[in-house]
Amino acid sequence: MDVKVNGSSHMLDDAAKDQPAVGLLRDTLGLTGTKLVCGAGVCGACTVQVDGTPMVSCLLPCAAVAGRAVTTVEGLGGSHPVQRAFAAHDALQCGYCTPGFVVAAAAFVDRWRVEHGENAEPPARAVIADALAGHLCRCGAYGSIYAAVAAACTGAHDEDGQTGPPRVEAMAKITGSARYTTDVRLDGQLDGVIVRSTKAHAVVRAVTVPDAGTTTVDLLPDDRTVRYVGRPIAAVAAPTLAAAREAAAKVVVEYQELPAVLDAAVARRPDGPLVYGSRAARRAAPASAEGLVMPARWHGNVRGPSAMGWRGGTAARRIEQARRRGDERLVSARYTTAVQVHTPLEPHACVARWSGPDLHIWVSSQAVGMVVEAASARWKLPPERVHVVAEHVGGGFGAKVKPTVELVAAVELARAAGAPVRVVLDRAEELTDAGNRPGTEVELNLLADDDGRLAALTMDVYGDGGVSTGSSVAALARLIYGNAPRRLRDFDVVTNLPPGTPFRGPGGPPMAWALEQAIDELAQRLGDDPIALRRRWDGNAKRRALYDWAAALPVWAQRPPPGSQTGRFRRGVGVAAANWLYLVDPGTEVELTVEDGVVVARTGTQDMGTGIRSVISGVVRADLGLPPDRVRVEVGRTGTVHGPASGGSRTTTSVAPAARDAARRLRAALTSGGTGGAGGSIVGLLDGSAADGVRAVGRRPRDRRGYFTPFSMGGVRIGRGFSGAVHVTEVEVDTRLGRIRATRVWGGIAAGHIYSERLARSQCEGSIVQGIGFALYEQRHVDPATGIVLTDNLEDYRIPGIGDTPEIEIHFHRDGWDHVTGGGVGLGEVATLSVAASVGNAVHAATGWRPLDLPIRPDRLLAGLAGVAR
Repeated sequence: MDVKVNGSSHMLDDAAKDQPAVGLLRDTLGLTGTKLVCGAGVCGACTVQVDGTPMVSCLLPCAAVAGRAVTTVEGLGGSHPVQRAFAAHDALQCGYCTPGFVVAAAAFVDRWRVEHGENAEPPARAVIADALAGHLCRCGAYGSIYAAVAAACTGAHDEDGQTGPPRVEAMAKITGSARYTTDVRLDGQLDGVIVRSTKAHAVVRAVTVPDAGTTTVDLLPDDRTVRYVGRPIAAVAAPTLAAAREAAAKVVVEYQELPAVLDAAVARRPDGPLVYGSRAARRAAPASAEGLVMPARWHGNVRGPSAMGWRGGTAARRIEQARRRGDERLVSARYTTAVQVHTPLEPHACVARWSGPDLHIWVSSQAVGMVVEAASARWKLPPERVHVVAEHVGGGFGAKVKPTVELVAAVELARAAGAPVRVVLDRAEELTDAGNRPGTEVELNLLADDDGRLAALTMDVYGDGGVSTGSSVAALARLIYGNAPRRLRDFDVVTNLPPGTPFRGPGGPPMAWALEQAIDELAQRLGDDPIALRRRWDGNAKRRALYDWAAALPVWAQRPPPGSQTGRFRRGVGVAAANWLYLVDPGTEVELTVEDGVVVARTGTQDMGTGIRSVISGVVRADLGLPPDRVRVEVGRTGTVHGPASGGSRTTTSVAPAARDAARRLRAALTSGGTGGAGGSIVGLLDGSAADGVRAVGRRPRDRRGYFTPFSMGGVRIGRGFSGAVHVTEVEVDTRLGRIRATRVWGGIAAGHIYSERLARSQCEGSIVQGIGFALYEQRHVDPATGIVLTDNLEDYRIPGIGDTPEIEIHFHRDGWDHVTGGGVGLGEVATLSVAASVGNAVHAATGWRPLDLPIRPDRLLAGLAGVAR
């Protein structure tokens, strides 16, 4: 069987004719730009052109491409106008989905220009959305993809641009040469598969492995108890993935089943089955929180309130008094949010190899340093003997901060087998047991005084994080809208379901969903403008500036009165605000070394698509006056100086000042021995032989006013001040079908100095897209009888696509951070927190119906509208 790929012919064994073409391309031919994500033809990441037509190679058998011309992203060569357009418009973030988008977009652009001429008008957004409807980007780079494809259709990128792309690794990701953990293949490498529990709650009595030709390791906890379907039990390694899966399917697990509780409402009953039956088991419970889990008492399956709670007797008394007198200024409601799954398109993956006493790990991780710490502790190795690589990371959003089971499985299997082992979660595993934002039930009371000011707030939040604990939703309501009395209590309700983990702004979106809708409801009762009410309550000067900006938007001034419209399609505009902690890793360092006339920057952080490579490059180039080809950035590996984890919006504000300090130290080191170059320029100095090997290490200087916390917690300090956001969203509601479409979003962000304008906008736009998914589409569903996750594929678990993306405008407020070294703080989390609440307020403005439950599904909307009509 002959297959022609990128112009070269390849003869295949007939035995391979029924195998998916994606395996041929990736594993046989090494064309790893074609990514395997869903395996079901839903995401488009594995798209190739077959005789010029885009097709998903995960559903395409090799026999179907026999005698035909297959073009992968590598075959485009980096010279197609679409590739240049994607680079120029920053139409990517983590880059894992980018090759599939590029291949499909190239075919579309070629066809468009044949049909409309070389200097054609750009296609409408709807036309581009239709052409790329089969592609998903979890980072939410859709707005820039629209712009890139439209520009390529006009011929704007037929020639190389005069300036480099805003993202330094753009061409590597656009051509498919960027290497992710899933692309690593070592000599003699085995594939590992995890055997998972089929029971929601049981003690594992025995595990029998019939296949003697495989390597197996135990992954059970000390008490050998599984507490949810999908809990890892063992891992099996074999020479091929197919053989490993076959061996895993033959593993026999003997269970002693225990009573399970699969519903949070049942778990809260005093007589419900216990998830954790002992104090030791409770102590070992996984955490859904990003930081420390505060102590709390247990009452059956309910844990809390946590020690972070504010008891708030004054607030409770005021609320009760207002309720007794029937005060209209009291808003009381119960809000819920569903479990949202992280869904990075690169699944959790690890390749491990032992080399004598040294451990080498390639891992898709947001925290290289934490992997070293965990590995050295677990396998009792000195940290310098643990070598970690995370060169490119295909998304994480919090799910890849802590070392997880695929790492343990790969390392243990590699040690037992004496060979490298790769473990990659499939999409069902990723959507079951790789992380989720816990669901919540929020009981809220909000009271205004005679002057329309906040008089009292109570919030009881019951977190639904499966077997995990650490809900911290209510506690965040202490950090906004002044110091009025409030009672804030967080509870965990544990069930026999997969554990929650930190997810972009942990606790923030559920808190904003409840609080920001209650504020809008109160504004309506008071006859007040919702923005004016927030501004009156909020003493933060940075957010006040954002309120002024939002109030001046024409869409806000011209919005229809809430509930005033009739007819099938109705338009509504909603607003919501948020803030977020300023976090920083004060121990961050950057080292600069001159190597063959190039300044090489290194630090132990990693880039999962937020652009830290580009930030470092930009800072070093600006301080040293260097062109792009004279600076190279290497991140995502050990063997260098300390860098921060990519989480908590701490990376840029930690790394950029350290890079600037390193650049100034390198300048001093280069110039201390004389000019050595033409005009004394740094470029001239780099060309001198004496410069080679010169090294300087920069450290992040301390903030002018120090930090809020006197010591580091997990290498992180809380800085002084809060970043802020105000989102204004316009929606169109189809009252006949119950569909809601976000048409336009304005995002105001107060985070100070912006190091890379285009990349910052990309990150904020992607945050908005994820917020829309939280508001309208994303919901994990579980079989109530068995605990099996039903939404374990990308058809049943829906994330936003390009057609769901509104037009987005980002506004940066840059003042108020003069005390911070570098003048700016993180923005990746604050940019998503209030999006869902702004959607909810817009739906209410359009229809007069107040949504209380997320997501705002069509059935909920139609039922709500029926209630309003009655």
